[in-house]
Amino acid sequence: MARDSVETHFAEAVAGLTAGTRRDPALPVREGTSLTGARCRELFEFQLGSRLLDVTARLLRERGEGFYTIGSAGHEGNAAVAAALRTTDPALLHYRSGAFYLVRSAMAGRLPEQGLRDVLLGLVASAEEPIAGGRHKVFGHPDLAVIPQTSTIASHLPRAVGVAFAIERARQLGVRGAWPDDAIAVCSFGDASVNHASALSGLNTAAYGSYQGLGMPVLFVCEDNGLGISVRTPGGWVEASRHPLLTYFEADGCDLADAHDAARAAADHVRTSRSPALLHLGTVRLMGHAGSDVELSYRTKREINADLARDPLVATARLLVEAGLATPDELITRYETMREHLLRMAMESSRRPKLTSAVDIVEPLAPRTPGAVAEAVPAAAPAAARERAFGGRLPENEGPLTLSQAINRTLADELAARPDVLVFGEDVARKGGVYGVTRGLQKRFGANRVFDTLLDEQTVLGLALGSGVSGLLPVPEVQYLAYLHNALDQIRGEAATLRFFSRGAFRNPMVLRLPSYAYQKGFGGHFHNDNSVAALRDIPGLVVASPARPDDAAAMLRTCLAAARTDGSVCVFLEPIALYTARDMFEEGDNGWLAPYAPPSRWAETHVPIGRARSYGDGRDLTIVTFGNGLRMSLRAAVRLTAEGYGCRVLDLRWLAPLPVEDLLHAAELTGSVLIADETRRGGGVSEGIVAELLDAGFGGRIARVTSSDSFVPLGDAAKHVLLSEGEIEEAARKLLG
Repeated sequence: MARDSVETHFAEAVAGLTAGTRRDPALPVREGTSLTGARCRELFEFQLGSRLLDVTARLLRERGEGFYTIGSAGHEGNAAVAAALRTTDPALLHYRSGAFYLVRSAMAGRLPEQGLRDVLLGLVASAEEPIAGGRHKVFGHPDLAVIPQTSTIASHLPRAVGVAFAIERARQLGVRGAWPDDAIAVCSFGDASVNHASALSGLNTAAYGSYQGLGMPVLFVCEDNGLGISVRTPGGWVEASRHPLLTYFEADGCDLADAHDAARAAADHVRTSRSPALLHLGTVRLMGHAGSDVELSYRTKREINADLARDPLVATARLLVEAGLATPDELITRYETMREHLLRMAMESSRRPKLTSAVDIVEPLAPRTPGAVAEAVPAAAPAAARERAFGGRLPENEGPLTLSQAINRTLADELAARPDVLVFGEDVARKGGVYGVTRGLQKRFGANRVFDTLLDEQTVLGLALGSGVSGLLPVPEVQYLAYLHNALDQIRGEAATLRFFSRGAFRNPMVLRLPSYAYQKGFGGHFHNDNSVAALRDIPGLVVASPARPDDAAAMLRTCLAAARTDGSVCVFLEPIALYTARDMFEEGDNGWLAPYAPPSRWAETHVPIGRARSYGDGRDLTIVTFGNGLRMSLRAAVRLTAEGYGCRVLDLRWLAPLPVEDLLHAAELTGSVLIADETRRGGGVSEGIVAELLDAGFGGRIARVTSSDSFVPLGDAAKHVLLSEGEIEEAARKLLG
């Protein structure tokens, strides 16, 4: 539908309206509604502003000044949703929420022009745009409790549920969260998104939590225009497919009074019952999906005109005219006046500064303050609290610990020190995790802080995302590395982008624990033995930690927790399953893989900064660069080579993102020969990045690598044929040594 057709229809339709008897503006604008005439007039202004922003976006694009044309035309009824909420209710909005945003902005005491200018600056990708700073066109503002969302279909629903969960959990724990105790979360999306796995996950999780008696104050708003770009949504599908445990409200989103009453009822229900609800608003889509969309290629003129006849802006004008609160000429004049005003504002906005350098663009992505992190690491619970948490047996007095024990004790120390920390995932509570890493934590710290989730990785991560942005510090666990791929976009598209698209105004700190890698004996298959980390290393700003030894695991976990708290970092903590209970290094009974737990008095001196490697040995002939399970194999190989007179050193990277480039180059230059022992795959594995860093830095020595095969990990002993082995490391080292 062309822009001029929509504009022409508005003028003609409003001009043909018949004025009614004047009503008192303080009374309902028509019989049977709670929407007063005065409020109807106010909301019309915001609906009009939203419509004209869409018109302006098309004009800007035609002139080469604008870069975004997905608009809100036909969805202006969401102004009623904003009016039914408080400005402190966190909102996660989809891309047709122009009227909602303008109403929320005004309700927060801002001038109407401020909301309009926010959107215009986004359309022209100006660096002065207040939320994303020209990085993307999103609705968001830290002062309006509007959390910016990208255009990824329905990916924000799991986070919205997490926000609702966090509101209630913060109140129960008595900790200060980001939102008032009686706040509710609101999440809007389109009818096509209802079918997406992320949407189903969010809706189901809200219902699942409520079914178990958990507070889940989230209002889902489905704005149903019957189309997903060109694909039709079957009539009645949204209602027919809704979750039966979600309280359902329905209204005509093209009728402001109807939408207003339903939105108020839905919001009041969620706020008072602390349970989820679905508000289904019937809408239309005017001017196509976006500026480049040729609707006539998939819709008939009759269908397009039928939507035009339901134009919500015309419908609100009709309410005002029939209530005698405005004349057709007055509304048409107001349309033209605001249109000209917005065009002038748009031209001014198009001249505002743009992002001009890579440094400026990436600045908010993942800021690092290593000094502040180092200062935060030693903060432990008071001695008495630690005594209680550990039942009088402090971990530093236990003797040498395994990797899993070190992680367990570090989590316990963090839970004891900070009441806002949550540990959760499938099986982590009573069972203590599949491998017992979280054993005993729920008993000591309670089910409000250590708890099981339903079996859905998107839910686990969505709860973490919502908790993090709400002021808590989540430590979720996804049971296996392979399972993360079911929900990776929650990390890539949601967690990692939030600071980027909000200029750091919003953040979602988390430390995601992942039992990882292969080499499990007597247990396998590629879903439990996964060696693929390429998808994680590809995410900008993500911290990927890969400890191998117990002492490193404890120190690095403390670093990740401190970085999450201090910098808002999103950290992934890869825990080698095969090393969880490893005790020996070279021969049975030597206990060489155990390590003592450092007391709080030594946390500062044992601190491991992000991006710092650990070196073993002082040989000058060969440097073996490795990580994870490769460390144990490489150390064993290096000892045998050293016994034969070769000078070997082993560098444990410890961090896979960012790579410890400085330590890597130093270790490489000391020997002039580098062997990379990489347990991930040859294609897309970590070794590719290591080689690239060495070459980019001008390293002129010899480089070789041994890796696992480009294969999934098979069951049983067959895995030995595709995984990196100790023998392969030693053979490659001998070859490189000549």
